Amino acid sequence: MSALFCEIGNCVTAPQGFRAGTTACGIKANETTKDLSMVVSDVACVAVGVFTTSTTRAAPVVVCRERLKSGKAQAVIVNSGNANCATGEQGLLNAYRMTELAAAQLGLESGMVLCSSTGIIGRQLPMDKIERGVKAIKLGTEQGDAFSEAILTTDTRPKRMALQFEIDGRTVRLGGVTKGAGMIYPTMATMLCYLTTDAALEHEWIQAELRAATEDTFNMLSVDGDMSTNDTCILLANALAGNAPISASHPEAADFRHALRHVMTYLTREMARDGEGATKLMTVYVRGARDKTDAVKAARAITASPLWQCALAGSDPNWGRIVSALGASGCELHQDRYDIFISDVQVAKHGMGVQYDDARARAAMAGDEVTISVDLHIGTGQATAWGCDLTHGYIDENTVYTR
Repeated sequence: MSALFCEIGNCVTAPQGFRAGTTACGIKANETTKDLSMVVSDVACVAVGVFTTSTTRAAPVVVCRERLKSGKAQAVIVNSGNANCATGEQGLLNAYRMTELAAAQLGLESGMVLCSSTGIIGRQLPMDKIERGVKAIKLGTEQGDAFSEAILTTDTRPKRMALQFEIDGRTVRLGGVTKGAGMIYPTMATMLCYLTTDAALEHEWIQAELRAATEDTFNMLSVDGDMSTNDTCILLANALAGNAPISASHPEAADFRHALRHVMTYLTREMARDGEGATKLMTVYVRGARDKTDAVKAARAITASPLWQCALAGSDPNWGRIVSALGASGCELHQDRYDIFISDVQVAKHGMGVQYDDARARAAMAGDEVTISVDLHIGTGQATAWGCDLTHGYIDENTVYTR
């Protein structure tokens, strides 16, 4: 971690002026499991987001995209256990109703409240339970970790982080949480992500920065090659730190950018590590590509290859699977140039297999973190992608999901 940053607790409620709360309202089969939550700022925030590009996007995504055109929001209400997707006009009305219920409880205009849902597709939200649940939520500044747990579905653990650093000599905090373990091959962000900060940020600048950071973090993540209908990443900035608003011309803009990308990279890795049934975090480094676009194609093709994911699960250094993924990726590739490494073990040089210590290669794949490095020896393009192994646990999880 950069010396500029200090890691702190409470994730999304670490920044000044943010509170959160959770409750179990019975959306999930286990009625004692927390499944409804809110995070709210004491004052209006600059608000930005990125969302799924799926054409079967869920109702909450429609609501958030519409409301974020104003560039302002103050709260988010989230339910887990039900995706509110493929629910027609009633589903859209229910999404708006969620925000209205939260707004009434918080004393806000409904347009200042965003919403998210995650869980099973095709079922209407139980609005009577949500209405009771909203009234039961008690907000507090120490409830960030509880919020990170209430948004989970098939995740085995929460993913959260908060940093403290200085901008303009003022203490600034940035917190983030994600949920997501399956249906992850995003073309925007992850399953659900919420970022809060007390920094003052210029709207157009942070929208561009969030999108750019997403491209290099969440959009470089694959668990199973399936994109969600509900992918949402929202950032709220309430300016209570008192710094001069950060824009491209701010002398410390790079510091905030660095902090944002640090948090988002950490959360990306944690989602890959917690993939459904996963036992290993895979990091793929590609360099020497024609350009960044080609490097992204190559890196993502490897993380999304079921054949390589299975080899990874068995600690089998079958690097031919990597070659196959590279060739199908669409990147420019010269068959007599590329090199492949599993950790520090070179398994291919100039497009051909080399003699290597099989025991060392298997040992490199046996741990809970495995790195693959590819050099295409064409240009200067480079990219990093993250994924996980594919085990029978993934099948087990997804054969009983709606039961």
